[in-house]
Amino acid sequence: MANKIFPSADAALKGIVADGQTLAVGGFGLCGIPEALIDALHDSGVKDLTCISNNAGVDGFGLGKLLETRQIKKMVASYVGENKEFERQYLAGELELEFTPQGTLAEKLRAGGAGIPAFFTKTGVGTQVAEGKELREFDGETYVMERSLVPDVALVKADVADKSGNLRFRLTARNFNPAAAMAGKVCIVEVEKIVEVGELAPDDIHLPGVYVHRIVLNATPEKRIEKRTVSASAPVDPVAAKVEAQAAIAQAAAGSEVPAVPVKNTKGN
Repeated sequence: MANKIFPSADAALKGIVADGQTLAVGGFGLCGIPEALIDALHDSGVKDLTCISNNAGVDGFGLGKLLETRQIKKMVASYVGENKEFERQYLAGELELEFTPQGTLAEKLRAGGAGIPAFFTKTGVGTQVAEGKELREFDGETYVMERSLVPDVALVKADVADKSGNLRFRLTARNFNPAAAMAGKVCIVEVEKIVEVGELAPDDIHLPGVYVHRIVLNATPEKRIEKRTVSASAPVDPVAAKVEAQAAIAQAAAGSEVPAVPVKNTKGN
């Protein structure tokens, strides 16, 4: 079995990434992004990249780092998000942007990984999204043809990998990562834990190792929160809270009363 484990993110990218490539990068906001691989991509100095990702992180973190250094020339994304530099570059004409509906973007990657060159969808019909694209009618409805995406490299994040590359993702961090991994001609995955082959139960594997070419361990990612909203905590009166809860329960019961059902006395008392 070929060794897929690399000692660092820099080493995992070496000989793979190059100027002018198209990269798919997993994640949604800052959830499930391959932090170490993005940092290594930043440090590599490669430029003129087309990045396919739901969004471009935030200012100074995630793909936002590559925007600041002008390593990205085009984004294929569904959301500008909290990234002011992304917005500024686009509005100033400094960055190409292919806005894609979120579900269509996910299907473009999934279809690319499944070997499907194109598909038809109703999403975007009658809008700028459909301009210049083939339209076709099915069962009296108009659909627009979308080409699938097959990026040169996929950078993804998973929770656990075994040494053959079988992956398990963690909760919502799964998001775009499996589709990106399947679509990429070469897939490099960043994980928080590596286990022996056989330690992951077959039913616990979300993506088979056949899609994964290189693995790098990042056991302590930062996992920065994209947008934090807090409010001042107020003192809680336990007696008032109990009364309020009882009142809410009583009100709910009154609003959905169920007729009493007679119960047969089987004990004779």
